[in-house]
Amino acid sequence: MKKAESFSRLTAKDIEEIKNRAKSVIPLRVAHYAPLVGVSYGRVSIRAHRSQWGSCTGRGNLSFNRLLMLAPPEVLDGVVVHELCHRKVMNHSDKFYAEVMRVFPDYKKAWTWLKNNGDALLWAGEDARDREASRKDGEL
Repeated sequence: MKKAESFSRLTAKDIEEIKNRAKSVIPLRVAHYAPLVGVSYGRVSIRAHRSQWGSCTGRGNLSFNRLLMLAPPEVLDGVVVHELCHRKVMNHSDKFYAEVMRVFPDYKKAWTWLKNNGDALLWAGEDARDREASRKDGEL
């Protein structure tokens, strides 16, 4: 898997390309794993989260960080399965993780990668997000 030191700061153009790719790839991964988990879901949103990789609402709406597109595919899949499993168990109990591991046995490996490299992904997208926000606010 790609190591953290191989990431560099992203431009606003890079972020736009990543966002567009995420909007096509992530919903397909959600659609693939939802039947394996045995759940339905609502909307799938792609966002510029500053500190989280995904979320699941009580209504089944899922949100994913667009920077996941920089991670290895198995890391993205691990986050997708994690959020889908919240449709069954809305906490991080042993029961929740047992369900995650049932569907995605390599989850611990994916989670370890994200734990070790996630800050680098967030760092890579940080300046571009700030520049993007500044442009929208008319500062640049």
